[in-house]
Amino acid sequence: MRETSRPDASPASHTGSSSTATPLGGLRALCSPATLTGGLTELAWVGAHVLTYPLGTWSAALHLDPRRRPGQQSAAARALFAADPLAARIPVLLVHGLVDNRSVFTVMQRSLRRRGFAHVCTWNYSPLLTDVARGADDLGRHIERICQQTGYDSVHVVGHSLGGLIARYHVQRQGGDRHVASLVTVGTPHQGSVLAHVVPAPLIRQLRPGSARLQELTEPAPDCRTPITAIYSDLDQMVLPTRSGRCDHPDLDARNVLVRGVGHLSLPRHRAVVDEVAATLAGHRSAPCLPVGDTSAVA
Repeated sequence: MRETSRPDASPASHTGSSSTATPLGGLRALCSPATLTGGLTELAWVGAHVLTYPLGTWSAALHLDPRRRPGQQSAAARALFAADPLAARIPVLLVHGLVDNRSVFTVMQRSLRRRGFAHVCTWNYSPLLTDVARGADDLGRHIERICQQTGYDSVHVVGHSLGGLIARYHVQRQGGDRHVASLVTVGTPHQGSVLAHVVPAPLIRQLRPGSARLQELTEPAPDCRTPITAIYSDLDQMVLPTRSGRCDHPDLDARNVLVRGVGHLSLPRHRAVVDEVAATLAGHRSAPCLPVGDTSAVA
């Protein structure tokens, strides 16, 4: 994993000029150990996700745990929140992607709780959603309910795939930065995906590069206060090209972090990704990363 802050930064496998690229070189890249391992891991997680998907079809209620206090955390958790112990108490909301539900966050939710985050909840938006803006408006109302239940003025949001785009739209276009302390997107098509041209459904058409909804996100946003961290992968099969997973906007406090050899469904379960999410939400700008190409999941 590495941080890529420049708008023109891109994975090394995507930066070579077309004149020097060869079919043999592309084949070697596809057959590299990291790519093969990442692909097999993705297939395994797809199978596991099919089994767990039914369990996530209903929305879970927010359960407050008053027993979890900063002073009662493990040594690792106390170290994570050493700079700001109260950061552990801010609610964390996880938002899933397209044709999915909260089951994609089973690993991340458990891991964040083990790391000391007291309130980690999920939200299922309607599977019949046809508009990113409508989903963002629904998200805003849900965030307000969480604030009312917990007594906090703001929450952290982690969005996978389309969930990250919905959250960004709410933060950037609907004044959601008032209640979103920070936003982390994971495998989100900030600049669209060429695969969206395959399906003519209304919502998916909004994910096409250059769509009207995505053009709205390129408009000036000088008052947006929510810092955004975009985690994207060079092996993401759904966000193409790779650079589309970056959040690049001159008015946003955006930070881009590249992981290598991790598939789309594997991203929310990958150890280095969860480490980066936890460190970001705890107030750190970077976190210790696993070696490049490591595709292990969080235990």
